[in-house]
Amino acid sequence: AAEKLSSPWARFYSHSCCLCCHVRTGTIILGVWYLIINSVVLLILLSALTDPDQYHLTSAELGGEFEFMDDANMCIATAISLLMILICAMATYGAYKQHAAWIIPFFCYQIFDFALNTLVAISVLVYPSTIQDYLRQLPTNFPYKEEIMSVNPTCLVVIILLFISIILAFKGYLISCVWNCYRYINGRNNSDVLVYITTNDTAV
Repeated sequence: AAEKLSSPWARFYSHSCCLCCHVRTGTIILGVWYLIINSVVLLILLSALTDPDQYHLTSAELGGEFEFMDDANMCIATAISLLMILICAMATYGAYKQHAAWIIPFFCYQIFDFALNTLVAISVLVYPSTIQDYLRQLPTNFPYKEEIMSVNPTCLVVIILLFISIILAFKGYLISCVWNCYRYINGRNNSDVLVYITTNDTAV
């Protein structure tokens, strides 16, 4: 027990998460939430594939030299959405049935997503001019484009970095929730195996 408490990961381990619910319940809720979001995205993409004229934005509308979403990109986005639905369903099932291995793909996705957001924050910090370049590339009819462009560049960078930091903190908390759920289920399964072996040895 002393070795477990001295472990650097022990201080981040907890059985409860937001709203004082169990990490297993929190992971199930999180998996269902992601499942709903990706299902809605999939329905939108499938609707766009069946009726391209309704969802495609032409280059004239965007003021650029490309189409916003062609069929190839739609198919790739649909495949990614299907993969995400599978990963979220696995995490929800794994947390519900207490199969720790089923949670790993969802946990890896969270780490990957966190890393991408961190890279965005670093790029904004290192190359703040990219924000202005990105704003200039937006369509002229983009809501509040002129108001955003008129904001002081330094102030805009600070606001964006603050917003990204809040998102990263929230995503980090969700990662810790899923990680604690994995540890809880893994430890519980190992305890059940140990109790089974001890009982059989005693019976023998």
